[in-house]
Amino acid sequence: MTQDKLKKAVGWAALDYVQPGTVVGVGTGSTAAHFIDALATVRHQIEGAVSSSDASTQKLKSLGIQVFDLNEIDVLSVYVDGADEINPQMQMIKGGGAALTREKIVAAVAETFICIADASKEVDVLGRFPLPVEVIPMARSYVARQLVKLGGLPEYRQNVVTDNGNIILDVHNLRILDPIVLEKTINALPGVVTVGLFAARGADIALIGGPDGVKTIKK
Repeated sequence: MTQDKLKKAVGWAALDYVQPGTVVGVGTGSTAAHFIDALATVRHQIEGAVSSSDASTQKLKSLGIQVFDLNEIDVLSVYVDGADEINPQMQMIKGGGAALTREKIVAAVAETFICIADASKEVDVLGRFPLPVEVIPMARSYVARQLVKLGGLPEYRQNVVTDNGNIILDVHNLRILDPIVLEKTINALPGVVTVGLFAARGADIALIGGPDGVKTIKK
């Protein structure tokens, strides 16, 4: 089974967690795009969606799904999104699509965070995938120097501006043994908007697509 078919399988599997009459949190990226396709098949049964990126918002609207501003919503029952890496503790690296800040905000509001991913995203220790950090542009050099002190090799993601108007530093050479501590440390640096570590608030359920079908992991 191709990687795209695995992504499609988990995207559609997440539909089982969508309750009628609710507003659904929707993530960003190629796996989340399959979930949006699935969500469109029940669009008349749900109130609508909250989106974590402009790209997902456009896709949702094109399929006839109403998109709400998060400020209008008190509670989301579920948030469905992909991951660049996920460890056995359900902690993740996210931000390959540069939407990490909005993804983290929506995840914070959701009662249940469902990670959808193919089996290649499973790792024992986070850090093989470069860790994205969203940074206010004027702080780029300062934050990069601090990330070097933490043992990382930051690389400016060229020609990428986030939906919030900021830049991304991708941090290589990390073996993240304590994701919660590193998340807090990087988030505390002046000029950092947020780091793509989803550790303090990890996934509650992971749907992992592999050769034998979709595996469900619960925290």
